[in-house]
Amino acid sequence: MSATLQKLDDWLDKQSVSEDDITAFPLTAMAATLDRAESGDTVPPLWHWLYFLPVAPMSEVGADGHPKRGGFLPPVPLPRRMWAGGRLTFHAPLKVGEHAKRTSTIANIEDKTGRSGRLVFVTVQHTIEAGGELKLEEEHDIVYRDAPEEGARAPRAEPAPEGETWRRTIDADAVMLFRYSALTFNGHRIHYDYPYVTQVEGYPGLIVHGPLIATLLVDLVRREQPDATLENFAFKALRPTFAGQPFTVCGKPSADGKTLELWAKDHEGYLTMRATAALA
Repeated sequence: MSATLQKLDDWLDKQSVSEDDITAFPLTAMAATLDRAESGDTVPPLWHWLYFLPVAPMSEVGADGHPKRGGFLPPVPLPRRMWAGGRLTFHAPLKVGEHAKRTSTIANIEDKTGRSGRLVFVTVQHTIEAGGELKLEEEHDIVYRDAPEEGARAPRAEPAPEGETWRRTIDADAVMLFRYSALTFNGHRIHYDYPYVTQVEGYPGLIVHGPLIATLLVDLVRREQPDATLENFAFKALRPTFAGQPFTVCGKPSADGKTLELWAKDHEGYLTMRATAALA
């Protein structure tokens, strides 16, 4: 174990508790962003990410637009930070008008070396309760990585699966990315600051939020099976998706219709996100 990781281990089991009122406007704004006509008083799956938002003052924001490290999240000494994936269990829907509490715990910190260099994965466990009832359990994986060396070869891309039953193509332009950043109070500059993402972080364009792609995968299920109830969902981001080129979300239900394979692919047909879902 590296000395750095030993120091980061001081953050293991650290907890943070936040509370929020489940209000209607974020749902209305999210529905508009996804071109949906939502009605009702329940929070759709994954739309809970519109609540319990971090509100760091500008004096506590880092150069990348994220809150500075070393508060609740450990101060990992790597420059790039992204949402790597997650696993969720839905017990009961949150409802508009409820007052909810989220308890977050640093569950695991793992130091790895991959093809692109050093990686540190931080797993945060969340539980959300309202009215004394457990609503949702979530494990959220965050990956920290080195900036690539100049001239380094890009990781090999994996072709997306074929044979999907459902598909929907989305053009996530800069406006959509801005809206999602605003709705989730996400200041990460890779999603809206073109000079920063291309000149500082070295990407070819604005990056579509991983949670937005995951939300669009679940949204595909809701469009195809509007009466279904989601029980579990797990996803893993594999490759960045860039604004300005359409990408496709795909789904394939099992024979009994209870489990689903879901994936996203970019305009070149490469796999960008893989997911599974189980219906109640």
